[in-house]
Amino acid sequence: MSHPFEIHGEITVDATPEQVWDAITTGPGVDSWLMGRTVVDSDSKTSTFDMFGATSTANITAWEPGRRYATEEDKNPDGTFTAFEWLIESRDGGGTVVRFVHSGALGDDWEAEYNGLSVGDQAYLSKLAVYLEHFAPRTAEHSTFLPGPVAEGPWAAMTAAVGAGLDAADGQPARLSVPGIEPVDGVVEFVHSTSFVGMRTGDAIYVLIHGYTGMVFATAHYFDGRDRSAEIEAWQAWLGSLG
Repeated sequence: MSHPFEIHGEITVDATPEQVWDAITTGPGVDSWLMGRTVVDSDSKTSTFDMFGATSTANITAWEPGRRYATEEDKNPDGTFTAFEWLIESRDGGGTVVRFVHSGALGDDWEAEYNGLSVGDQAYLSKLAVYLEHFAPRTAEHSTFLPGPVAEGPWAAMTAAVGAGLDAADGQPARLSVPGIEPVDGVVEFVHSTSFVGMRTGDAIYVLIHGYTGMVFATAHYFDGRDRSAEIEAWQAWLGSLG
């Protein structure tokens, strides 16, 4: 049995409607703040998302440049599907209001899925704001999304990794502190206590997530041409230490 759901979000960003549009309707733009890899084909009116080899395709149901963008997947045999709608509005005096609706139908474990999506959507909406305000129109040259173990109580390790402490708060100084990665100073950009913490440096966005399944993920978007191999190994070792 499927269960309808709807999640709303809104941010106001110091960016133009055109920059917002590019960030949500182009593959390089989406890959600069969302996990996985996205390909948007406006000609065929499809958006394809791939993560860990699993691919899903959605139909583009609204395409109004600078104003409205929406996608919807075909229903699965059990009736589950997801849909997204983005509304973009220029704000008097500068900046742009971005409204987001994530809807569709979830499966039997819908309560846990809904709670996880509610937290995750807010994390990625916050990361979109960071991208737009500090990096756009640049796009990430590389991104990393690494799954880790199921862990209990990883918040202390997550906040220590960004040098922020258990009481991490938006706007406080951060320092990337993962063995094997050269320390770098930055800023804590967004926090949802025990679920995710995100920091920004001059050339990257890092987000650590404790998902609803109990898994820990390390993610990063790099806006320079660095060799990621050493960082990937360091993050894999860090994730392994949590198990």
